[in-house]
Amino acid sequence: MIVPLSEAEGGGFTAVAPELPGCRSDGETPQEALENIYDAIQCWMEAAQEMGRAIPLPKKLAA
Repeated sequence: MIVPLSEAEGGGFTAVAPELPGCRSDGETPQEALENIYDAIQCWMEAAQEMGRAIPLPKKLAA
């Protein structure tokens, strides 16, 4: 999910991986936020593995 940030929040866009608690990133453009969230997801999964936590399976996308 990518949403715009208000000027009070610094502007730009934030990207959230809703199935991974706390996994989010941001960027100046929606494309940059999307690229950054891929890195955040990778880091989230690596950290979960190191801590012995399960990585949730993706939910099916609504058609």
